[in-house]
Amino acid sequence: MESNALRNGLLSFIIPGLGQAINGDKQKGIVMFIILILLNIIIYFFINNRFGHLISIIYSLYAAHDAYKSY
Repeated sequence: MESNALRNGLLSFIIPGLGQAINGDKQKGIVMFIILILLNIIIYFFINNRFGHLISIIYSLYAAHDAYKSY
């Protein structure tokens, strides 16, 4: 269903990995969430500027696209 794919993509944009976990790929969802945490730690301590936030947004977009396509 298209609406479920969109919902999972949106959820994965907000919290990367959540859409993948709802799609049934829990391992991939956990890995993507851990990457999100590590990425945010690196951005907070080392790249705390617009470029760092752009990296975070690009990662969220990737996670949303992946959740949508893997539905």
